[in-house]
Amino acid sequence: MTESREMPIFTRTFDFLEWLVPQTNHFPRIHRHTVTRRLLDAALNFQEELLEADALRGPARLQRLTNADGFLNKIRFYLRLVHRCRWLNSGQYEHASRMVSEIGRLLGGWRKVTA
Repeated sequence: MTESREMPIFTRTFDFLEWLVPQTNHFPRIHRHTVTRRLLDAALNFQEELLEADALRGPARLQRLTNADGFLNKIRFYLRLVHRCRWLNSGQYEHASRMVSEIGRLLGGWRKVTA
């Protein structure tokens, strides 16, 4: 693992994914190919954008980080939706929201030093 992958955003994102994936196993089976899939895709796409941004410099890196921010917004939306559908209880939603908020702050910091 490279030094940059030890940045907190990589650790926090992995921790979030490690928490999220098992949670989705408890979502209703009927929605596994729609809402559940979109939430997981957004989370995994977010991670991929970070990994690709790490390999780039300058405007190309900033574009990947901007793409990652879009995926993070989708994650926030889908988390709100699954909470409203009561697939995550309030404690789980609060935990996920705190994790996503911290990841968002880390992403914002990385974007700021890249710009």
